[in-house]
Amino acid sequence: MILVLNAGSSSLRCALFRPGVGAPAWRAHVAGIGYEPHLAVDGAPREGERPPVGCHAAVARWLFERLPAAPTAAGHRVVHGGRQHAAPVRLEAEVMAALECLVPLAPAHQPQALACIRAAGETWPGLPQVACFDTAFHRTQDRLAQLYPLPRALVDEGLVRFGFHGLSYAHVARTFPHGRVLAAHLGHGASLCAIRDGRSVATTMGFTTLDGLMMGTRSGAVDPGLVLHLIRGRGLSPDTVAELLNERSGLLGVSGLSADVRVLEASETPEAREALDLFAYRIVREAGSLVAALGGLDALVFTGGIGEHSAQVRAAVCRGLSFAGVVLDVAANARGGERIEVQRAAVKVRIVPADEEREIALSMAGLLAQWRNGRDRLWFGRG
Repeated sequence: MILVLNAGSSSLRCALFRPGVGAPAWRAHVAGIGYEPHLAVDGAPREGERPPVGCHAAVARWLFERLPAAPTAAGHRVVHGGRQHAAPVRLEAEVMAALECLVPLAPAHQPQALACIRAAGETWPGLPQVACFDTAFHRTQDRLAQLYPLPRALVDEGLVRFGFHGLSYAHVARTFPHGRVLAAHLGHGASLCAIRDGRSVATTMGFTTLDGLMMGTRSGAVDPGLVLHLIRGRGLSPDTVAELLNERSGLLGVSGLSADVRVLEASETPEAREALDLFAYRIVREAGSLVAALGGLDALVFTGGIGEHSAQVRAAVCRGLSFAGVVLDVAANARGGERIEVQRAAVKVRIVPADEEREIALSMAGLLAQWRNGRDRLWFGRG
């Protein structure tokens, strides 16, 4: 059985897949880690089972005790792989050390994933473990799409655009392998990706997960001069500015109410309305640039929690993209079906549920096959 762990900033998704990688044999989700954790198994809440309040490692060990079968290998979603990792990699000491160095670039996700990797290694010594990276999908981009206009020496040191949510976008690309696709991963973290014939062309996130779209608590792109002003003019420390931009901005900051789109849609305050309007506006603005990078548009795909469940956000984005040929079927959008464009529309508009765990399992299955056939020296004879 292949164990898959997907650590979020305050959540942990855990799934078991058979080598054929169909539907998961078992799936669990713990949300609210660190403050009010709650468990769902195979999509059903388990009110009688309370996960520990502590860290991701403690929750992971607690879930391991409840697995219906022991794993033969484990795959992990790791947000940042840096420039050197464009494919899944076996987790060994030197790889772990390199991934630790990337923690400052993804502080809300990287430490949690590394903690779960260590917990699995302690539970099953010798278990083959593999990291699958959110950044890897975007390594197909042209050099210009990855460059910042900085001094060349800094670029050569690795200060480039990485992009994130790659496992989610790989799942979209598997569903739509051909044509010009604009994928919108909209959740607490949000980004867009331009995909041409299954390959990433451009994306809104950059060197860190703070860039691009307005998000739940993250500001997204702001003028670098504004950051300098907060430090020099307002006297805020870099750590305070980082906390402000990562944890007190976005939907929460603009609304003054919540980072949850459901709460904002139910609110009648003008601040909540403005937060939702700004969220959609920023998506449309960024989407326009990605449509230009693609040279046109064949399909618009919504994924992620907001993308899958907020008909209001989808409608606002589609209205803003009418210039690109997007025409929404209002009734289908309200129902939340897979296909939500009008008949015979030039641009397909679809909802694709995010499934990063299956994408990881598929990568793992391929690696295990190589290992068993003795074609991969990294795996052969180990674990």
